[in-house]
Amino acid sequence: MTTTAAGSGSEATTAPARPSDRLVWREAFTGTAALLRLDLRRDRVKLPAWVLGITLMAVYYAAALPQVYRTPEDLRVVSRFGAGVVGALLCGPGYGLTDPTIESVIVGIYGLYFLLVAALMNILLLARHTRVEEQSGRAELVRANVVGRHAQLTAALLVALIANAVLAALLTATFAVTGLRTDDAALFAVGVAAAGMAFAAVTAITVQVTAYSRVATGMAGAVVGVAYAVRAAGDAIDEGGSWLSWTSPLAWSQQTRAYADGRWWPLLLSMAFVAVATGVAYTLSTRRDLGAGLLPPRPGRRHAPAWLSTPLALATRLHRAGVIGWGCALTAVGALYGSIGSTVVTAFEDLPDQLVEVMGGDANRMLDGYLGIMAFFDALLVTSFAVLAVQTLRGEETRGRTESVLATATGRIGWFSAYLGVTAVGALALLTVSGLVFGIALAVSVGDGGHFVDILVAHVAFFPAVLLVLAVAALLYGFAPQFIGATWALFGFSFILGFFGPIMDLPRWVHDLSPFEHVARLPLQDLRWMPLVVLTVLAAAAATAGAYGFRHRDLDTK
Repeated sequence: MTTTAAGSGSEATTAPARPSDRLVWREAFTGTAALLRLDLRRDRVKLPAWVLGITLMAVYYAAALPQVYRTPEDLRVVSRFGAGVVGALLCGPGYGLTDPTIESVIVGIYGLYFLLVAALMNILLLARHTRVEEQSGRAELVRANVVGRHAQLTAALLVALIANAVLAALLTATFAVTGLRTDDAALFAVGVAAAGMAFAAVTAITVQVTAYSRVATGMAGAVVGVAYAVRAAGDAIDEGGSWLSWTSPLAWSQQTRAYADGRWWPLLLSMAFVAVATGVAYTLSTRRDLGAGLLPPRPGRRHAPAWLSTPLALATRLHRAGVIGWGCALTAVGALYGSIGSTVVTAFEDLPDQLVEVMGGDANRMLDGYLGIMAFFDALLVTSFAVLAVQTLRGEETRGRTESVLATATGRIGWFSAYLGVTAVGALALLTVSGLVFGIALAVSVGDGGHFVDILVAHVAFFPAVLLVLAVAALLYGFAPQFIGATWALFGFSFILGFFGPIMDLPRWVHDLSPFEHVARLPLQDLRWMPLVVLTVLAAAAATAGAYGFRHRDLDTK
């Protein structure tokens, strides 16, 4: 209370005291604990699946690599690949590969992919608990209670911190359980967690910038892509990485040199980055309204053009940005891996027989094997686009927009078919673009355009397999939309079989469960038409069944 006296009289007036900055700051976090419990409960299935999936990657490598690299000579051969320019581009600086062990090969060659998957997990987690909540209107209902401005973002970051801590503990335990050396296991595991938290903090910023969750995750994913490219360039410039490498959050975890001469201090950069980025996110959140972004959406026309009056046009408009974004990413990937084609083949000349088998050929046809495996890799990326596109149908439905569209003269079958048709055409276009770019880059690299047509056909040949995975996702959406994420299990299964199936000695029927195993790896193998026809027929049947299920079920608007 403050008291003032006027003139010589004794009359006093009082003014309300201004709350202290400390009290205001404390109130901004009110309700964080309750929201943390809510977020953990809502993620009780999805988040453990992510953490266990990444842990199983480590279990798989620990079990499979001793079967691939059976002798010290095999380890030395693969270490020469990892320590070269190609290894720097694909894997990292290659610490610990001078005197390689199974542990140093896991960290030095495959460790980068743990960082990328952890980054993806954290990007989706932050967007799910922040921007998606605002888009759906649930955040407004929550904030109507005694909840501070920063409580929701803080709870999401705490969930990410818990998830990454559990992931680090499980990865550390994996090295011990599988019989590997554990001296630097915790260092590697904490590095993975630190990279995950770095991109959680990046996403905390992007969700403030835009009002749309897909744009926010796309921006965060673009940051991951830039970090990868900067790291690759920096590691290729100089052995062990250059100054440019140190500008990438991915490089900070790799510069810990686990299973070489381990050092913890590079993780201080990750911690500082998380602190600064989180502070920026909090500051930006105070400069926007709930549900809005710092960048206002571009106003559209007062009246929609006539060509937007059909479900097909609407689906095209909604998927346009996704197709363009994935097309740019695949163009960059194709240009990168095509341009190093000759270097890769030279590096693979001395690979052990087990890895030659994974490449799908013999030492005399390593280029053909490389083209086949890269076509498969690009097909997996396009499959990711297709599955994510079907998952957007679920988002449209739960947010109530599907109900608004179907309230018009638009039928369910027409709406469902339009989305699947646009996604299928987009997948075919992406396969074609990636094949064209890869073929051109490889022709420039090796000085021979003779493989251009083979590369293009090799990419397009995977379209029926991509189509079948798309149809499986549509089938799940039609009958049980809450389980549409199970499609990723088929994706992961196909990924493992495609890259490591030849060395796993599995029965033939297990390989047949993957749609991609029925597609010939061109140009190493001859094109087989009948499997492609069967895959297409199965995809059509699954999509038709999905449309039937969607037509006869209730909409989920919760």
